[in-house]
Amino acid sequence: PWRWCCSPRRGGAACPSAGQIRAAFLRFFEERHGHRRLPSAPVRPRGDPRLLFVNAGMNQFKPIFLGTVHPRSELAQHRRVVNSQKCVRAGGKHNDLEDVGRDTYHHTFFEMLGNWSFGDYFKEEACSMAWELLTEVYEIPRDRLYVTYFGGDPSLGLSADEECRDVWLRLGVPASHVLPFSLKDNFWEMGDTGPCGPCTEIHYDHVGGGRNAAALVNQGSPDVVEIWNLVFMQYSREVEGNLLPLPQHHVDTGMGLERLVTVLQNKRSNYDTDLFTPILDAIHKGCRAPRYQGLVGDADAGHVNMAYRVVADHVRTLCVCITDGVYPGFSGAELVLRRILRRAVRFCSEVLQAPPGLLASLVPTVVEVLGDAYPELTRNANQIKDIINENEAAFLSSLERGRHIIERTVQQMEPSAKFPAEVAWSLYGSLGFPLDLIDLMLEEKGISSDSAAFNELALEDAKRKAGGPQAGQPGSTHTQLDVHSLAQLRSSSVPATDDSPKYAYTLGQHGQYEFSPCQATVLMLYRDQSLQKEVGAGQRCGVILDRTNFYAEQGGQDSDQGYMIRLGQQDVLFPVESVHLCGGYVIHEVTAVETLRAGDQVQLFVDEAQRLACMTNHTATHLLNFALRRVLGDNTEQRGSHVTAERLRFDFDTKGHVTVEQLQQVEQVVQDLIKRNEVVHMAEVPLTLARRVRGVRAVDEGYPDPVRIVSLGVPVENVLTCDSEAAMQTSVELCCGTHLLQTGSVQDLAIISERQLVKGISRVIAVTGGQAKEAREVGQCLAMEVDSVSLRMKQRITSIPEMQNLSKEVGQLTQVVASTAMPQWQRKELQTILKALQRTANTAIKKLELQQAEKKAQILLAKYCNQPVIIDTVPADSLSILMKVVNQLCDKSPGTSVLLLSPQASGEVLCACQVSKKCLPTFSAADWAVAVCTQMEGKAGGSPIVAKGSGNAKGMQGALTTALEFAQSKL
Repeated sequence: PWRWCCSPRRGGAACPSAGQIRAAFLRFFEERHGHRRLPSAPVRPRGDPRLLFVNAGMNQFKPIFLGTVHPRSELAQHRRVVNSQKCVRAGGKHNDLEDVGRDTYHHTFFEMLGNWSFGDYFKEEACSMAWELLTEVYEIPRDRLYVTYFGGDPSLGLSADEECRDVWLRLGVPASHVLPFSLKDNFWEMGDTGPCGPCTEIHYDHVGGGRNAAALVNQGSPDVVEIWNLVFMQYSREVEGNLLPLPQHHVDTGMGLERLVTVLQNKRSNYDTDLFTPILDAIHKGCRAPRYQGLVGDADAGHVNMAYRVVADHVRTLCVCITDGVYPGFSGAELVLRRILRRAVRFCSEVLQAPPGLLASLVPTVVEVLGDAYPELTRNANQIKDIINENEAAFLSSLERGRHIIERTVQQMEPSAKFPAEVAWSLYGSLGFPLDLIDLMLEEKGISSDSAAFNELALEDAKRKAGGPQAGQPGSTHTQLDVHSLAQLRSSSVPATDDSPKYAYTLGQHGQYEFSPCQATVLMLYRDQSLQKEVGAGQRCGVILDRTNFYAEQGGQDSDQGYMIRLGQQDVLFPVESVHLCGGYVIHEVTAVETLRAGDQVQLFVDEAQRLACMTNHTATHLLNFALRRVLGDNTEQRGSHVTAERLRFDFDTKGHVTVEQLQQVEQVVQDLIKRNEVVHMAEVPLTLARRVRGVRAVDEGYPDPVRIVSLGVPVENVLTCDSEAAMQTSVELCCGTHLLQTGSVQDLAIISERQLVKGISRVIAVTGGQAKEAREVGQCLAMEVDSVSLRMKQRITSIPEMQNLSKEVGQLTQVVASTAMPQWQRKELQTILKALQRTANTAIKKLELQQAEKKAQILLAKYCNQPVIIDTVPADSLSILMKVVNQLCDKSPGTSVLLLSPQASGEVLCACQVSKKCLPTFSAADWAVAVCTQMEGKAGGSPIVAKGSGNAKGMQGALTTALEFAQSKL
């Protein structure tokens, strides 16, 4: 359908499009070589808590490589597969975010073309297919291609992959273009343990012209670049570091589409291909900057070209991630995406001088470029635009304020001074500025930040969040009002803080929560255990206001965070790091960026995301309390709770351990309440009236009067009516916390931990929303892995190493199940299964070892025929087996003393011995073993009857002589 033409002289019209190149790859393997074509997996990893994003094509096939795939699953049926996988490398181990824009080839989002063989073809076919595709379908000149192979590693006992080298030579690649490289370049490993193997890479020389560019391969030259990596998984790296052959060989290949398109369209930059040029053109139309010219470094005046690349790359990433369910947020992958969006917005606004909305306006162009390959982008285009616009509007407001703060601070700085850490911290903590963005804005002004002081502030903040003597208790004792200060406040007629505005929030038209800022007056400042009227810049203090919308830590709920500004001085932010309640006064813990005085008029802004997360988890705590009472009985009483933005903790009375079935029932009751989307009714009522309500839940603490009642689904006035039993049928609690207005916003709840603190009191930890969904996905993934091990355990295994590997796998799974966030009921189920599997494996290993030992003992008995001493070498896979052979010999010939040595492939020699009781006390097994192992430069120990040890193979012959001489001297 098109003409492949890779001549350097070709014109642009003759070049294949990126869509054609992608389609040709997929068709080649599907139609010509019988591969099954699979769609790309979403970029949000399924059931893999170790990954923020899918960052390679092989991620979705990990269960096959690890052998954990369920035999009856669809995944297990694959033999040959091809696809184009959406990948994101930002955050975590593979992080290209900081480099994007600075050069012409780094990306946060890219497409990985790949073909796989699961126990089907291997090196010969994989190399042949790759060479055929590149040279015959894509028509890349052969003299521009170089291939590398693994050159071996003597320290690991690995020889060069000559098989792979010979395949390339047979395919006609000149010997001068087939190059060996070390472990670092040509041996691929999934992780510290697991499947691994040699790889062969195909490199392309952009210059060509008949030259030999072998010396530039793997040297970081932009002229000679790797385009395809073919991994041959044939080993498994064990925990001990040694390599064992895999029972099945696999092929995993990966070729970046962007780089391939650059080659086939005769370009030197990925951004000059049709994967990016339509987006760059759309950026130019929507901004006031000059057209993109591909400049980098010092040649790129004003970083305009860098901005083009950043925006083009980041909008692709945003479209793909949002489509796949990763939205800008405040932790994990969501936090990374938030940074990506804000970085793109900043370059749009500050460098490209674009009006608001440019980023979202690029979505149709991205859909046009990628939509045919990934139809889900087309279906979600409107949602992507809405989310980008919403987040952009929030950040542009913060960006403008942050820019003014930086400019104002720089004007006040002494020449050559570093940017104040307190100001950088307020930008980071209060406005959500990514650190790299602060550094970049300062870099443009030729100023450096005081990173050491900033790190100190971050460390202090981390310690404060970790809690003082007791996590969850109010920290920073220097901001806790002492008795004298409280008396002074009252004698000075300073009124208690009106904190009713903390409950002033509503549900917007589209279901979003809206929090209004609060205006207040500074009444007093507190520092160094004394009340003060003024606090200088850089000092930490407690601020007492006449009113506040900040929630102070109480009732088990974490305090709000946020910032305050002076009225009329919008560009000075005072970060509010924590909030405490003392004697009716709300103390806002603040680091003063500038001098702060009593009488200052301020406006308060809570961190809305953190507040909403706390509200969600607090309402979920009420649902959980009700569900526990419903499932475990009316006598179940709350003993404590702690609500943070990340999770909730709940302690309660219990007569025994909560069963798996009860945990499932509790979650089901909560989920039913969530699905019903009950209205959360809240009202303040006289304490005496509230305490009369039948079934009301309360903890043993002092409640204010009037007290706040929180009722799910039933209006408070109905709960208060005489003889009402409404509180017996729903959750009704005395609570001062902030809550959702409807239960549906909780979305989901998963109990991820349950244990007894002391006899009669249990503690559960639960997560909600997306975290709960992720915990369930991880649980399902681990359940499949356990099922796979169970099935393999039922097969008849006669090899001790194979059973030991299975036992080791059970042990590793047991550790993962114990430490991973997943539903607790499922954890308990899997732990029961794994415990039984471990017993089965241990029994099987012991039985196989006994069988093997018995065979070896029979051979030795026949050889030595009741002699008083047996000294010999025997092959044995472990010291355990060797010891069993010795035991068997002595059992069958009670008057015989036995010492056996077993040389190992590692160069170690194992030693085991047993002395006949008739020879005691003259003859000691421990002394015998020590004498022998010392000869081998090793160690030994044991009892007079039984001993064991090990040494070096170099001294084995001398050790055998020593063993005999020692025995003869004692008998």
